[in-house]
Parts: sequence; C-alpha cells; structure tokens
Amino acid sequence: MCAYASAATVSVSESNYGVTQTGQAVREYTLANRHGVTLKIITYGGIVAELDAPDRQGRVANIVLGFASLAGYERYNGNIHFGALIGRYANRIANGRFKLDGALYELPTNDGPNTLHGGPNSFDSKVWTPVRVFSGATQAGVQLRYVSPDGENGFPGKLTADVTYTLTDDDAVRIEYRATTDRDTVVNLTNHSYFNLAGESSGSVERQLIEIAASHYTPTDDKSIPTGEISDVADTPMDLRAPTPMGAHLRDGFAQLLWAHGYDQNWVLDNAGQSSPAFAARAYDPDSGRVLDVYTTQPGLQFYTANGLNGSVVGTSGRAYRQGDAFALEAEHFPDSPNHPAFPTTELKPGQTLHEVTVWRLGVR
Repeated sequence: MCAYASAATVSVSESNYGVTQTGQAVREYTLANRHGVTLKIITYGGIVAELDAPDRQGRVANIVLGFASLAGYERYNGNIHFGALIGRYANRIANGRFKLDGALYELPTNDGPNTLHGGPNSFDSKVWTPVRVFSGATQAGVQLRYVSPDGENGFPGKLTADVTYTLTDDDAVRIEYRATTDRDTVVNLTNHSYFNLAGESSGSVERQLIEIAASHYTPTDDKSIPTGEISDVADTPMDLRAPTPMGAHLRDGFAQLLWAHGYDQNWVLDNAGQSSPAFAARAYDPDSGRVLDVYTTQPGLQFYTANGLNGSVVGTSGRAYRQGDAFALEAEHFPDSPNHPAFPTTELKPGQTLHEVTVWRLGVR
C-alpha cells in the first residue's frame, strides 16, 4: 500500500485491487477522514466499492452495495452497475438510436429494444487511469480518466472523461465530472451507487425516508422511455417533496410504478441550473439516524429502488441482495434527451467542456 502525504484531517492511500481477465491492473484508493467516513474507489469502472459512515451511536457501517472482489464486478456489474461511473449516456436511449447534425447513430441495445447506460461493455467496465492523487488541509481525492474512442458503442467523437472523487473533513463526497470531445456528440455522466443507510446487507430500505426537491417528473411508457411530457407530481406517488417512507407507495396500482416494478423514474429538479451544487434530495434512516443529502448541478435525478435485484448475487458481506435492499439517486440529465429536443440538451461540441458536480453529504440525526 502507498500512502500519500496528507493533512491530519483526511488521508489518501493506494493499493492493488487485482488484475482483470484481460490482464489490466486495478488500483484501489482509500480516502478517510477523522470522523470515521471512509470512501474506497477502484479504477475498474471508477466504482465506489465502499462508503463507511457512522450512525448516531458512532458505529460505522458500509452503506453502499457491492461485491467482495474484482471477479464479482467483472462477472455481474455490467447488468447491475454497483457504484460505477456511467457513460457515455446514463439512463436509456430509445430503440438504440438518435439523430445528431442530421446523421442517424445506431447503438447496441442491452435493455430490451433500448440502450441503457451507454450499452454493453461501457464506462462501468473500463479500467480508468488515475491522473492525479491529492490531499490538502481539508480534503483528499483522486482524479480518474477514461478516453472513449470515436465510434465506441456507436457514439460519435473521441470523448475524454475526467471524474474526480473528493472526501472532505466535513463528511462530504464530491464527484466532479468533466468531458471534452473532438466531434459533435452526446454525453450524460453519473455515478450509480446503491445505498442502504442501515448498512449494505441489512435488508429492505422500505422504512427509510426519501425527499426529492422536484415538483415535476418525466413520465415514461412501459419500456421506461420518456413520453416527452413534464408532469406535475401533485396527488401522485411521485410527490416526494416531503419525507416519505420509500415503501409507502411501492404497492400502489400506479402505472409508472407497475411498469418499473417500483421507483425508477427521472425527477425534474426544482433547483436545476445552478452554477454550484443545489439541494436535490435527502434520504434518512430512522433506525441508524444516518442522513444522506444530495446536491447537484444536474437537471434531473433518477430515483431507483433496486427493482432488478432478485437474490441471485451475493454482496460484499456474503449475503444475497434482493429487490428493495437499496436505493439509487442518480443525478444526471434526462433519459432519452437526444430524442427529445425540449429536454435540456446533452450535446457536446469540440471546444466545449461538460462540467457537472454532485455532492453526497453524510450526517446523523
């Protein structure tokens, strides 16, 4: 293990995590502060492999789902995406195609007729290059880079993506995304961590509370593709503006929930478009007291109740994960935006830089 010079409040260290089936070495970076918050990042998929946080009694637990080894991530994570960086396009693109500058681009499909999270063998299964490891008086972090060649999974342009993970001494994880291209393209980057504030192997999150600062959402069809509407959440199970148990509406006969087998929709954030991260959501576990606040510059937030987990994979602690054992809060642009001109644009041109920031702020009450 290599430890980097750091301030007394936050440390950063580096160690080997294994070798992929194709012979690529994978590194793990451990960021830790004096309050017991520890963030572990692996260069395979840029994955958040562990996030330890204390409860109201000071007891520390890992609050993100994952696998115990690199082999688990290689075997299963292309479908589950535990903790991974997602690109080129997070969420779905309808029928695996979109038009840009009058040209039609066709992508491999991996979600029925649609392309999900960039398609197969995308950013979540690449080994990212660490380009900077840093520490200072109040924070420490690592910057990762992946260069996606022109035409990868059908997307135009050579895209250079940089993602910087930073842990602060006041218990915040900052994720900063930057991307540039040499040709007109579309891009939508996010992190796909699955949270359980009671601990990653503790079972259902239905009693945990969710609050999303959004008065509108983008309804979908039965294939999870937006209809193009921006709908009011009022008087529907999509109204999460006040703290609500995550399981409160999971058995409602509301079409959006039936089609997705739970929550898996995009909320239009009320505080979108800010130059610095604005409040987007809060999750709270009444048993442990842990709180997760999400701030972001992104326009949308995909709230997902881990509907696809079915007991077929064993997680970090050796226990099987089942439906509803976690939730995801994916700050990102809207799904299928390239096919909906009225949605916030995801186009990126040469000379431009995509720049988005999401912050996870941990606490207890």
